Amino acid sequence: MAAEEVNKPPSLPPYPEMIFRAIEALNSDNGSNKSTISKYIESTYGNLPTGHSSLLTHHLNMMKASGELVFWKNNYMKRDPTAPPRRGRGRPPKLKVPLPPGSVLSPPKPRGRPPKDPNAPPKPPKPPKPVQMKVSSGTGKPRGRPRKFPRPATPPAPPVPSGRPRGRPPKVKGPLTEVSVQQ
Repeated sequence: MAAEEVNKPPSLPPYPEMIFRAIEALNSDNGSNKSTISKYIESTYGNLPTGHSSLLTHHLNMMKASGELVFWKNNYMKRDPTAPPRRGRGRPPKLKVPLPPGSVLSPPKPRGRPPKDPNAPPKPPKPPKPVQMKVSSGTGKPRGRPRKFPRPATPPAPPVPSGRPRGRPPKVKGPLTEVSVQQ
């Protein structure tokens, strides 16, 4: 704010007042955009500070946030006190029910897990649970991955060959392949 006061010539009115005068003078139904407001202020008040565009943007944003101006379709206009507020995107906020007079609000519940009591006695350790297989309702099969049982000590007997060797048969090399290799 100190930089604004140093750069501002003493003859200029405050920026919010200049902005209101520009919007009233331009008198557009859809409001006025930033460039037209800036051009009007420059033409009316010739001696402007060096950071005029940034000051104008700052004051327009402040007036929009405070509700003095309405920003709609890239235009600024004065707030109409009789018009209903324009809703933005998304779900509207819930209405707050006023509390009856004389009621006292309790402090809000703290967030997160409550701290442990240092004076509380330690809990006894829990005994281990017996392992049991649970059966899901309907299929008769237990849920999840089946348990791994240890392998038997003796290896299983090799399968009896059925007359054919396992895997793909070897490629038969005929006389044509040997001739083509020699050339």
